[in-house]
Amino acid sequence: MGKTSVTTCKLCRREGVSLCGREKCAYKRRSYPPGVHGNSKKPARLSGYGIQLREKQKAKRLYNVMERQFRRYFEAALHKKGNTASLLVQILEQRLDNVVYRLGFALTRRQARQMVSHGFMSVNGKKVNIPSYAVRVGDEIQIHETKRDKKLWKEREGEVAKVQPSKWLHLDTSSLKGKVVSVPEGEDLAAVFDPTLIVELYSR
Repeated sequence: MGKTSVTTCKLCRREGVSLCGREKCAYKRRSYPPGVHGNSKKPARLSGYGIQLREKQKAKRLYNVMERQFRRYFEAALHKKGNTASLLVQILEQRLDNVVYRLGFALTRRQARQMVSHGFMSVNGKKVNIPSYAVRVGDEIQIHETKRDKKLWKEREGEVAKVQPSKWLHLDTSSLKGKVVSVPEGEDLAAVFDPTLIVELYSR
C-alpha cells in the first residue's frame, strides 16, 4: 500500500493551510512553504493548472488518500446525479477514518486511520479495519469491546464528550457510541480546499 513518508506539518506548510489537525501545527508558527526559499518575499506565481493541482493536493493530504484512490472517488462522484464537487467531498467525508475523527474518537485524521487499521473500531457491532470503509445512514460506530482498555483509547476517552460532532453525526456521550443520521450536506461540506477546481482539473 502506498504511503507518504514526508513530515505531516511540512505538507501543511507546502499547501499553505493546517491539514494535520494538531494544535501545535508548524504552519501556525511558520506560515510559509518549507525550504531555503520558503520565506521569500516573492511568492510563487501559479498557472491555472497549478492552482487546480494545489487544491487537489490539499484534499488528498487532508484525508490521507493516494492518487489512484482519489481518482476513483472522483469517478464515483462523476457518475452520480448532482453536483460533482459536492458529491466528491461527501464521499471523502463518509470514510470511516474521517467519521472516527469527526466523532472525536481520535485527535487527528491520521490517528483515526491508525485506530481503524489496528481494529479499534466497530460498525454495527462488527470490527472494521479498513480506513476507507464508506459509512451509510443508520450505521453505528463505537470502540470495539476488545480495545477499550488500550492506552491509545484511554488517553482519548475522557475528551470525547467535549467534542461537538458534525450535524450529520450523532454522539451518545453516555455510551460513547456514534451514529450516522444523514449524509453530509450544506455547511457540513465546507472544506479548506475548493472541490470545483478539482473537478475542473480532472475534466481537462
